[in-house]
Amino acid sequence: MKAEIIAVGTELLLGQITNTNAQYLSRQFAGMGIDLYYQSVVGDNIERIKEVLRLSSRRADIVVLTGGLGPTQDDVTKEALAEFIGSSLHIDRMAMDNIDRFFMDRGREMTENNKRQALTIDGGTPLPNETGLAVGNAITYEDTHYIVLPGPPRELVPMFEKQAVPWLMQHVLTKELPLYSKMLKFAGIGESALDDRLSDLITVQTDPTIALYAKEGEVTVRLSTKAPSEREAMEKLDRLEKQIKDIVPDHLYANEDVPIEKVIVDIMTERGLTLSAAESCTGGLVMDTITSIPGSATVLLGGIVCYTNEIKHKLVHVPQRLLEGENAPGAVSIEVAEVLAEQVRMVADSDFGLSVTGVAGPGETEHKPVGLVYIGLSERGKKTEVYELHLRGDRDMVRIRATKALLYHLWRRLQAT
Repeated sequence: MKAEIIAVGTELLLGQITNTNAQYLSRQFAGMGIDLYYQSVVGDNIERIKEVLRLSSRRADIVVLTGGLGPTQDDVTKEALAEFIGSSLHIDRMAMDNIDRFFMDRGREMTENNKRQALTIDGGTPLPNETGLAVGNAITYEDTHYIVLPGPPRELVPMFEKQAVPWLMQHVLTKELPLYSKMLKFAGIGESALDDRLSDLITVQTDPTIALYAKEGEVTVRLSTKAPSEREAMEKLDRLEKQIKDIVPDHLYANEDVPIEKVIVDIMTERGLTLSAAESCTGGLVMDTITSIPGSATVLLGGIVCYTNEIKHKLVHVPQRLLEGENAPGAVSIEVAEVLAEQVRMVADSDFGLSVTGVAGPGETEHKPVGLVYIGLSERGKKTEVYELHLRGDRDMVRIRATKALLYHLWRRLQAT
């Protein structure tokens, strides 16, 4: 079963708003086992919408149109679809009652153009709008199934989940096997490197399938299969997960869709371990990332954002001879990263001390290049380790990647203890 999304709205073409609906719908279709091959964006023009419909009707079984259901003259999505399939429009009584009630409750006079939001296509199924006024539509014509949804996400999401999905299950997906998925999360390895390591599995994949998705500092691998039951599906997915783990055991940190900081907080909470951090170029991002996880208060005792040399010396007790002077290694160095990690651990009396010092950009610091970062990991009773990173990207990307790299090495240390 193939699907296509047509987003209607000149404001999308002009870049005035972001098409988050397409992202949401894409994920929903993937979870339902429906293949999405095309997405289109078209302006508020009946002829251009019909032109896109002609293309999509030839290559998709399910066509979802979003947007263009409002009260103004340029909201023409339902008119365009009705003309395309040779049908007409009429006022849906329930939708009209909802609009009348909306204006009556607010003591406002309803203008005539608001009736456009109650229009529905003859022969189709109206999709009630629980959070707005514009009614949606679902209709089948010449073996293609069309679903019309409003543009605002707060209206589209509940309509899709509560109205469109049941319609699809009843009228379209009656013979489809359910799709089951498992998410594997990786850190300390980039998308291209992981793809290369898994290339033998990816090349021969048929069922289950393997799909990689990357964002800064981590990679998600989605394993998917169709099966008559969850038990049969999980047996297949578990076998494939074991194969992948055997190939990259040092990078697979979870088999569910959670960030690495969540795994770290859970492990440290269970073991009664604590940490602290001294951050320079990341400016507190390490601590912010950890405290985004509920329950992190039992793990993170505190930390210091030591952006300047003065604060590194006064609050974290980094010797001046390391920071400044003719032969000093400087703030961006192995030596300083080591001292920061050890000193913040001792100041906080925590089990682990983390440190970051580097050049996030946009310009060089101490004649050292943008992207040069040192991260330190100190553990009570063990030798402190410092890692040198050469990160690419703008200022924000360097900070995020440094943070994720440090968390990855902390996770590795926790696995070893």
